[in-house]
Amino acid sequence: MNIKKTPGLYIHIPFCMSKCPYCDFYSSTSLSALPHFLNALLREMEMYSNRFPAFDTIYIGGGTPSLLRPWQLENILIKIRDTFDMTLNPEITVEANPADLNRPYLETLLEIGINRINIGVQSFDRETLMFLGRRHSVGQAISALEASRAAGFHNMGLDLIYGIPGQTIHWWLDTLKQAVAFSPEHLSCYQLTLDPKTPLGKKYQAGEFFIPGQELQYEFFIKTSQFLEEAGYIHYEVSNFARGTEFASQHNQKYWDHSPYLGIGPAAHSFQNHCRWWNCRSVEQYFTAINTGTLAVEETEILTPEQLHLEALYLGLRTRKGIFLEDFKNLYGDDLFAEKKSILDKLQEEGFISIQDGRLRPTPNGLAVADSLSLI
Repeated sequence: MNIKKTPGLYIHIPFCMSKCPYCDFYSSTSLSALPHFLNALLREMEMYSNRFPAFDTIYIGGGTPSLLRPWQLENILIKIRDTFDMTLNPEITVEANPADLNRPYLETLLEIGINRINIGVQSFDRETLMFLGRRHSVGQAISALEASRAAGFHNMGLDLIYGIPGQTIHWWLDTLKQAVAFSPEHLSCYQLTLDPKTPLGKKYQAGEFFIPGQELQYEFFIKTSQFLEEAGYIHYEVSNFARGTEFASQHNQKYWDHSPYLGIGPAAHSFQNHCRWWNCRSVEQYFTAINTGTLAVEETEILTPEQLHLEALYLGLRTRKGIFLEDFKNLYGDDLFAEKKSILDKLQEEGFISIQDGRLRPTPNGLAVADSLSLI
């Protein structure tokens, strides 16, 4: 199933200057191990040489990749090109904290080949940034966006978070207005979700604050979709909007259509030929494995045809391109249109899906309840 799909490469940089209290991605605030990590990262790449066909995307995420100096990022890219086959003009993305960005730094990123930047703005409101524990200010966020444009980035993404305690729809729409004023090519709008193990998650569990209920969450979602589509953005995935199909994240789309991908670094996930595996969530354990010539894989699972079928349904219904029914039938032996006709008819009547030209697509209302749609 993956033979004809081009793989993507993900590099996880597991370091942050400070840990945001809502974040459950793996990272460490102890930067002393960074030089050793970069060496281990290069060695892990060597262990995977010749395992994947040519990559057409590189995504450097974290953590906070913008902590790295340009020469460190360049060394990573040089090693990637020396170790793996790459297609012509791959999409190369780096995630960044606004506090780390200035025009000279950004110009150097472009010079070394990075052609897409994703900036973790999260909010243009001072109190919201403080609640989220962000280390950048509103002024730094604005300066970072202006500097990215001035440096020459023509593919810029912003991350924003909504559903903050006490936040109103009007307040959130003001944030979106400020964001689109910079005409970013891509916007990711995430609802605040709190893992119980995070500091903010613990405070929420203790009743120290409340987050919007289901009805208000739904309103946030729909208003976001309406506002951004009216502003010229395509709502192409539950949380993602692009100013034209050419600006949809090529890399992230691989996660939603069962394309193969390789993850390098602690806690990074990989997928190939019905097999999924992930690395240990520990820099120390990662070092121990790599330094002894062993892959840092924590666990591996082989997905059954039934699991692949369910995942394809779940992931496909998270995207506006949806599911091409004939392909789905050929791959999984499941004729959704025939076998689920009464359910699909009801969902169409209720405005959650559309079926046109042999393709089952969620509407904006359907994207708002995408997890439930996959239960058809």
